This record gives sequence, C-alpha cells and structure tokens, in this order.
Amino acid sequence: RVQLVESGGGSVQTGGSLRLSCTASGYIGTTYHWGWFRQAPGKEREGVAAIYSRGDFIDYADSVKGRFTISQDKSKNMLYLQMNSLKPEDTAMYYCAADSELPSPVTRLNPNQFEYWGQGILVTVSS
Repeated sequence: RVQLVESGGGSVQTGGSLRLSCTASGYIGTTYHWGWFRQAPGKEREGVAAIYSRGDFIDYADSVKGRFTISQDKSKNMLYLQMNSLKPEDTAMYYCAADSELPSPVTRLNPNQFEYWGQGILVTVSS
C-alpha cells in the first residue's frame, strides 16, 4: 500500500519561503506521477505542481509559476516543493499525491487523476 507523509509546513510572513517534503513508502510502480495540491477554506482542492518520475513532465499552476519549484529524489522516495515569495493567498492545506499512471496533459494537475494522498500539512502566510 502506498503511503505519503508531508512535512515542512508552518507559518511565514508575506515574501517568505518554505520547503515542503513528501516521503513515500510502498510500491507504486517503476514510473509514476506525483505532485502537490492545496485546499484553502471554502475552496476546492487545486493542483499546484506535479512531476513525472522520469522527470520529463513538470507542470505548475499559473498562480505559482516562477515562485514554486517541484523536485524529486527517487533514491530517497522524496518529493519536494520549494515555495518562495509566499503570498497570503497561498495559505492552505497542502497535500502530496501520487498515481501510477501519467494522465493527459490537460489533466496532469487534476486532483481526480491521483489515487494516493497524504494527510496534508498546513501552510499559513500572514500579511
């Protein structure tokens, strides 16, 4: 069974930085697609960034392009999200998710395309 555990969340002021980590355990396959999602109070869960395990597909939501960077260390089964220039609107629960299949380009940040989910971690950005 695949398990995902997020870490690295917390509170930061506008303009600050945080690095989220996701530790994966269990077998998902030799290639897989995984990424970060977030959900703010009263809003739907949205895709933030995703990466294919081979590294040849990386997607970002328009709202985080140029500020967030997704990366992976497959030797450690780790996924990261470096978040810079944080804004109050980035405040949300952040989730790590993974799936054994690579979806079509238009759905690579669609939460419905991911089977495995972490419990989430809170990121709060104050003004």
